[in-house]
Amino acid sequence: SLFDKMKFNVSNPATGCQKVIEIDDERKLREFFDKRMNQEVVGDVLGDEFKGYLFKISGGNDKQGFPMKQGIMTTKRVRLLLKKGSSCYRPRRKGERKRKSVRGCIVSSDIQVLNLVIVKKGEGELPGLTDSNVPRRLGPKRASRIRKLFGLNKEKKEGEKKDHTHLEKAYRVKREVSRGDGKKPTIKMPKIQRLVTPQRLQRKRAAKSFKIKCGQRSREDLAAYNKLKAQRAKEAKDRRAEQASKRRSQNSATKSS
Repeated sequence: SLFDKMKFNVSNPATGCQKVIEIDDERKLREFFDKRMNQEVVGDVLGDEFKGYLFKISGGNDKQGFPMKQGIMTTKRVRLLLKKGSSCYRPRRKGERKRKSVRGCIVSSDIQVLNLVIVKKGEGELPGLTDSNVPRRLGPKRASRIRKLFGLNKEKKEGEKKDHTHLEKAYRVKREVSRGDGKKPTIKMPKIQRLVTPQRLQRKRAAKSFKIKCGQRSREDLAAYNKLKAQRAKEAKDRRAEQASKRRSQNSATKSS
């Protein structure tokens, strides 16, 4: 056989389930070759049980374990200088860069594991993927995502004394953490990011006011400096004119004598 077996790591974001499928049929594998990351593949090529499903290629690893990297238009392995924020690299020190081996984003026979995400559900159920539901361990942390998940309205209602921020805090996903035998479990919840509170608005107003005052003070200082500069220039000019008149009077006195 020209091709070895390939594993498909299939995930379903709707249920939170994940399953690994191993396929050694060349005809099925050929349908994935020369496809790029983020491209969609019809599930019918994998078999009748996947009829109607639509998968998106989200990544993969080659036989030596090197990951596929988006944007590298080749099937081969390349060495890239990666920095903070790059995929396939986690810096250990501040400002660190490192040359790492990564696989291109085009699928080939060198890929050992291919990651697929279910974009569209098909006709039948897939055991371990669509028939069960795995609850999320952690809820959203960002204020806008909390509002989106629970359908909250950002605007304050008429006659409501409290601001809208108490809603996001009430809808935080809480989880219990066991502390051992006989001890009461602690409840953990995320600290909300990007939450617009009255204190945040006040600090924003204070920062804006400080910026305006700084600009105004700079303009006043510049005007005072220009005024002083003009005054000193006028004084210097007057001194030069006075000295010139003295010289002229002295010269005329010497000539007359």
